[in-house]
Parts: sequence; C-alpha cells; structure tokens
Amino acid sequence: MKEEIIIAGFGGQGVLSMGKILAYSGLMEGKEVSWMPAYGPEQRGGTANVTVIVSDERISSPILSRYDAAIILNQPSLEKFESRVKPGGILIFDGYGIIDPPTRKDIKVYRIDAMDAANEMKNAKAFNMIVLGGLLKLLPIVSIDSVLKGLKKTLPERHHHLISMNEAAIQKGMELIEQA
Repeated sequence: MKEEIIIAGFGGQGVLSMGKILAYSGLMEGKEVSWMPAYGPEQRGGTANVTVIVSDERISSPILSRYDAAIILNQPSLEKFESRVKPGGILIFDGYGIIDPPTRKDIKVYRIDAMDAANEMKNAKAFNMIVLGGLLKLLPIVSIDSVLKGLKKTLPERHHHLISMNEAAIQKGMELIEQA
C-alpha cells in the first residue's frame, strides 16, 4: 500500500496540521511516511499545501507531480492540482471554498460540506478534522485510534481537552462525504 496525497487550501484552514496528523498516525502504525509542506510567506490567508505519502515500503522521493488523492479547499488550489490527480484517483473538495467544481471524468470526485458542518458544531477549528474524516472513510490508510494518538502528539497539552471534539468531527466527516 502506498498513497500519495496532496492537501491544499488557504493558510489557516488547518491544511498543514491535517497532513502532520496523517503523517504521525502512519508513523505510529509503523508505516513509512513523508510530510512536505509548502506555503507562501503570508501563511494565514495565503495558499498552502502539504504532500503526504503513507506507505508500507520505503519512499524513494517526497517530491511528487501526480497524486492518488487530493483534498482541495479553495479555488486556486483546484485550478493548480485537479489536473495532477492520477486517473482513477480521488479528489475531495469543500463546497464552501469552490466556485467552479471539478470537471474531470476519469477520477472520483467527492464533495464534503465541512465548513457548514463546523459551523453547526459551533467550532470553526473542527473544519480540518471533518475533512480528514471524509478522506479516511474513502482511504482508510490509518486507523481513527492512530489519528487520535497523532492529535495528542501534535496538539499542545493545553488543547488535549479538545480531542473528543476532534473525534466527533472526524466521525461527522465520515458521514458527510458524498460523491459529486
């Protein structure tokens, strides 16, 4: 098993955190992982993306030009990365940040209304965990238990009381994801 994933959106949407949690989760399961962030100097509000590779075997290079799966959270990222999803791959997008939805017919396209769900939960910070839940339903490359352990590892201890809320957000994302 080897999954090459790009997560892209605006800085402040939890793009890098989502990738880091995914990478930590893979490490805790004894998998080979790569986490490579890329963002502009403005970070919050500017575009940001992270490439994550989770594999059962050694990873030869963290640099990718094509992806098995893409999580796209804004229009500029869709324009940049839609064409780089491998045929047969998966593209997940949040309906809130996309004006012109994906058009490719040779990939599986899924919509997740994570921003709306985060607002219903009265917690905008749950947004990225809702999206991650959608990904994990389609590509169960790591277990939810490992994700929760990854959260403990990446969140400062003062925020550990939010782990159960994050778990609920992941479950919500698993329920919400639907083929577009």
